[in-house]
Amino acid sequence: MKYIASIVLLVVVTAISQAQPRKRAREYGVKIGVLAPGTFNAITDVKGVKVGHVTINRGNDIHTGVTVILPHDGNIFQLKVPAAIYVGNGFGKLAGTTQVIELGNLETPVILTNTLNVPVAMDAVIEYTLQQTGNEKAQSVNAVVGETNDGGLNDIRGRHVTRADVIQAIRQATTGAVAEGNVGAGTGTICFGFKGGIGTASRVLPTASGGYTVGVLVQTNFGGVLQIDGVPVGEELKQFYLHDQLKDSGDGSCMMVVATDAPLDARNLERLAKRAFMGLARTGGIASNGSGDYVIAFSTDESSRIKHATPDKTETKTVLRNDEMSPLFMAAIEATEEAIINSLFKAETMTGKDQRTIQALPIEEVIRIFKKYNAIK
Repeated sequence: MKYIASIVLLVVVTAISQAQPRKRAREYGVKIGVLAPGTFNAITDVKGVKVGHVTINRGNDIHTGVTVILPHDGNIFQLKVPAAIYVGNGFGKLAGTTQVIELGNLETPVILTNTLNVPVAMDAVIEYTLQQTGNEKAQSVNAVVGETNDGGLNDIRGRHVTRADVIQAIRQATTGAVAEGNVGAGTGTICFGFKGGIGTASRVLPTASGGYTVGVLVQTNFGGVLQIDGVPVGEELKQFYLHDQLKDSGDGSCMMVVATDAPLDARNLERLAKRAFMGLARTGGIASNGSGDYVIAFSTDESSRIKHATPDKTETKTVLRNDEMSPLFMAAIEATEEAIINSLFKAETMTGKDQRTIQALPIEEVIRIFKKYNAIK
C-alpha cells in the first residue's frame, strides 16, 4: 500500500509541476546586464504606456493574434509623440514608416500582428482613430503596423485577425504586468528554433544619469545561434543556424518597440532604436536575408508631445543633450536582450498547422548549462 501511495503521490506532484506556469528569466536567477529593471520589468514601467493583447487559438491550425502598444491613454492623433524607426533588415511589412521618418512623430497606437493581417490592422486603427472624439475633421491617419510571419504554426492564409480583434486589443490595453509568451502577436511565432512569442523588459537609470526609464516589448520570430547572457545555449543544445540546414533556415523577423520617458527628439530616438538592435545581436540573432527586423522608438515625455493643430508658428521644447544619451543606449541594449529572452522563457510548446510541434525552450537544460559555465549558482 505504501508503494502504491508513493506512486500516486509522485504522479500528483509531477502533474502539479507540469501545470505550473513558466517563469521569466530573472525568476530562475538569470540576470542580464547591470542596470535595475522597473517595477514590472516591462515596457509599461514607462509612465503612461499601455499594452493589450488578443490571442486567437482555434482548433489545430489557427494560432495568431494582435498586440498593441499605446504611448499614452489620451487622443494620440491630437497629441502625437516623438518617434523614430530603425530598419535592421527590411524583409518585412512595417506600415506607416515613411511618415514617421519624415515628420518624426507617432499619431496612433503601435500594432503588431502577422504578415497577412497588416492591412486589416491598418483599417482597424484608422477606424478607431476617426471615431475618437476630437478627430471629426481628420482626413489622413498614419497607422503604424508591424508584423512577423507566424505561418509555421498558423493558417496565415486564412487571415483570421479581424478589425474587431484589433480594436478590442486597443480598448482593453492596460498598464502593469504584461502577458508574455504565446499571447497576442506572439501566439504562433518561432525563435531560434524554439517557441517564441511576446517578451518585455525595462531598465531604470540611476538618479545621477537622469533617472529615466526605458522599456522594450518584442515579438520574436527569428533565428541564429542563441546566447543567453553570454552563455552559448544554442550550441550546447545543438540547435542553431547551420547546425542542420534542412531544419533551420535562420529566417524570420523581430519587431522591437522601445519606449522612454526621457525628453528625446526623433533624431536621438533613432539613435536609441539602433541600440535595441544591438540587444538583438547579443542574443545571437543574425538578421538573416528573410528576416524583417525593425525598431520603433518613442518618447512619452509630456512636454515633448506634438499638438495636431495649433495657431503657434514655432515650438520650444526641452530635449536631452547628446552627451547624456549613453546611459539610455545601455538601457535599451539590456532591456531588448532581456525582453527577447523572456519571450523564450515564457513561451510554451505548441502544436499547430499540419500537426507541426515546436518545443518550448527546455528551461531545466538551460539552467544546467548556466551552472556548467558558472553563470548562476
